[in-house]
Amino acid sequence: MADEHHPSEHQSDERTAALVGSLAAVRARIADTCESVGRDPRTVTLVAVTKTYPVSDIVVLAQLGVPDIGENKDQEARAKVAELAETHPELPVRWHMVGRVQTNKAKSVVRYATAVHSVDRAKLAAALADAAAKAQRRDPLEVFVQVSLDGDPERGGVLDADLDGLADVVAARPELALRGLMAVAPMEADPDQAFARLAELSERVQRAHPGAQSISAGMSHDLEAAIRNGATHVRVGTALLGRRPPVFS
Repeated sequence: MADEHHPSEHQSDERTAALVGSLAAVRARIADTCESVGRDPRTVTLVAVTKTYPVSDIVVLAQLGVPDIGENKDQEARAKVAELAETHPELPVRWHMVGRVQTNKAKSVVRYATAVHSVDRAKLAAALADAAAKAQRRDPLEVFVQVSLDGDPERGGVLDADLDGLADVVAARPELALRGLMAVAPMEADPDQAFARLAELSERVQRAHPGAQSISAGMSHDLEAAIRNGATHVRVGTALLGRRPPVFS
């Protein structure tokens, strides 16, 4: 009898069909929203957040044309990177660290991540840059500076007053590439208002750093609001993967 880690062929077919359907629905939401504001859907990168879900889901998504995979924890990401490299080395997956990163995890993260979306302090930026230099990465580590839209330090994000300084710190390190900003809409806030504020902050940062044009914003429940306000990357988990019992915890 197959267990969760080794699904039967029938279970595998069912799961693939479910992912095909959910991906089509998410892509339709992105396309419809882009059309409503005169944007090209190709300007929005879908990052599939696969935390707690197995590598088999990542394989299906990559084969369906979703190479951008987001993870929240280094330990889980590291294990998945290794498994995927062993079982499907041909898949062109780009790994995005979307969860908060401890400075002592920087050495590990820079070995596999294309981008880190959660840089919210100078100490972390320095740790990532130093680790990237030691790892002799071929390409700079792409960095999104995470902004706090509600001032709550528990939820992560740099405060408005410290944003420009942190952007300068990231941009000054050749091992890092400042892509833009990331934020999570406050739970009680109108997401359109929250992401409009993020767009304003993005424009401010771009005045000093013209290349920092990307905005990582929007999840399963509020991706439309994010896209309406200029998001270039949406981080989608539940709407793609559902709420089935996870393999990883």
